[in-house]
Amino acid sequence: MFSAVPMSRLGVAVLERDKRAVLRLLGRLGVLHLVATKAGPDTAPLAPPDRAVELARVDGLLARVDTLCQRFGIETLPEPAGTVPEMTLGQIDGVLRPLEDRAEAILKHQMELRKRWNEVQTELEKMRPFLGLGIPFDQLGGSMFLHFAVGTLPAEKLGELQAAVGPNVILAPQAEQEGEVPLVAVTSRGGREALESALKQAGFVHEAFSAYDGETAKIASESGRAEREQLRADLQEADEEVMALAREATAPLAELRKALRTEQEILRAEQHFPRTEATALITGWSPDEEVPHVRDEIQKFTRGLCFFQVTSPHAIPDSEIPVLLKHPRLLRPFAMLVTGYGLPTYRELEPTLLFAVTYVIMFGMMFGDVGHGAVLVALALYLLFRGKSQEIRDGGLLVLVLGLASMVFGVVYGSYFGIPSLHRFCLWGDPLEIAKEKTLWQLGGPVTLMAIAIGLGIAMMSVGLVLNVINRLRHGDILGALLDKFGIAGAVFYAGFLFVLIKLLGVTMKLEAASGIEWWHIVVLLVLPLVGVFLKEPLHFIIASRAAHGAHEGTFGESLITAGIEAFDTVLGFLSNTVSFVRLAAYSMAHGAVLLATFQIAEQLGPSVVGEGVGFFVILLGNGIAILLEGIVAAVQAVRLEYYEFFGKFFTGKGVAFRPFRFSTRNEV
Repeated sequence: MFSAVPMSRLGVAVLERDKRAVLRLLGRLGVLHLVATKAGPDTAPLAPPDRAVELARVDGLLARVDTLCQRFGIETLPEPAGTVPEMTLGQIDGVLRPLEDRAEAILKHQMELRKRWNEVQTELEKMRPFLGLGIPFDQLGGSMFLHFAVGTLPAEKLGELQAAVGPNVILAPQAEQEGEVPLVAVTSRGGREALESALKQAGFVHEAFSAYDGETAKIASESGRAEREQLRADLQEADEEVMALAREATAPLAELRKALRTEQEILRAEQHFPRTEATALITGWSPDEEVPHVRDEIQKFTRGLCFFQVTSPHAIPDSEIPVLLKHPRLLRPFAMLVTGYGLPTYRELEPTLLFAVTYVIMFGMMFGDVGHGAVLVALALYLLFRGKSQEIRDGGLLVLVLGLASMVFGVVYGSYFGIPSLHRFCLWGDPLEIAKEKTLWQLGGPVTLMAIAIGLGIAMMSVGLVLNVINRLRHGDILGALLDKFGIAGAVFYAGFLFVLIKLLGVTMKLEAASGIEWWHIVVLLVLPLVGVFLKEPLHFIIASRAAHGAHEGTFGESLITAGIEAFDTVLGFLSNTVSFVRLAAYSMAHGAVLLATFQIAEQLGPSVVGEGVGFFVILLGNGIAILLEGIVAAVQAVRLEYYEFFGKFFTGKGVAFRPFRFSTRNEV
């Protein structure tokens, strides 16, 4: 529960001829995190092979598969049924090329049909205004004595043009369409330049038509419509042919992509392993519980022609050991938030359970309301039962737990959608109300709530200090466990700081005066621990310098400066971190204040029918704002306290994720 899954380092020497087949086996098992190993006397003499050329070729083939999928409109390829047979890159190219050739021919024909359809459609649009023109199109420009101009003119310019042209010009305007007048102008060959000049000044736009031998606009239009209908039928047939080819090609493309992805993973993996002329050394990490199964499978597959070595991680640095965390279903959503900070290293204590408990308590404390919690529960149930992915369903589980926590604290506060008349149904009291009794528990909402918030903060920080000491000892860092600001010296200082603070304030559960502070309290509980924190860096410098025979980076003076900063930061850090938990009470009171203001505004609107209607709307709006904004604030602030005030004491978040060698099951384009 508090540690990563135990790991072992595996070294498997196999024959070079079996290497690719063994990698295929490991890819199917999916339990080995491969590690790149350098060639050397302790491994194998030859460096791992460079597969850059083959990988580039695989990338090119994958790009061709993706291009075909895009041209066919295939967004996701299905997972191939059964095991995809091993194929060489040449064989993959041999399957892919005929598909590309067929697709190119069909799509080219389809494109030509669409181009011609657009051309015919354009011609029909241009001819439509001139359907009443009885002159064949091929005669418009072929007369020896007349000059024809066919086009469109802005409607407001028609009068100016009629006044500008001479008596030798015939204008035949057609019906106006969208502010434009289709126009045919006829003049003699000698009057051509004068007519064209007048047309240009009037904004006339010439229209050019494709040759229709002996056809008038009407006949040409009918011919064009007939051709368009034939093109539409041809296009439909071409589209069906493309879809048929897409359906036919989907399964082969899925197999090709799968084969290429598998080949890509194998080629990348091969670059990890040193070798001899006849063997290769495969190295990686596997969970302890999987090691016997991996060994048996490889030995069975190679018929015993392999050498297997299992190494304990005891003497291996944390930075080289991958981390695998396994959580029960209830903790999985909280693990997502923990990994947002980072993964624990292999020997660090895993904090998900502690995070889950404290996060739920802090959120409920800041967002305590039975009604608001019930809204979260309803949302969570929707996500749990209607969520399409595991991540969404895990998010629903997280919201469900937070909603239940809000309801529990809502009962404690007596808050039911903030309705004032229901406050009396509480286990403790409204955070905004101050009682008259003088014990700390009964002193009143704000004061008691702040005391509880600080008490929770002290408890979390103390647990963090204990966990840091344990982590340091597990890493063999005795000096850090003793003298780190979050080690034993820091813990003693923090305990002494709290002890002295309580003595100075004279606070007990009944506000009775406490005894005074002795001088040895200050020395033992504050001064000596700070001296220990100060000495940590200089001692570390001396030990490291001796171990490195004086070659340690930095100087002794720099270590003293760092030590002074650490000691100063210890004093300020513990104080600020403790006070930071007051925000739990502050946001709890802010949540109550929003609801209190909502009902006061609704009450001020008066007892009229209109006032009651508006007041009800105000109450709904106020509760909606509280649920949305205060819910987000509570969730974010709880995460912030976890990350900075709790995790910062013991959790480095520098772990390396366990990523097993596994062939991807996703086949998206």
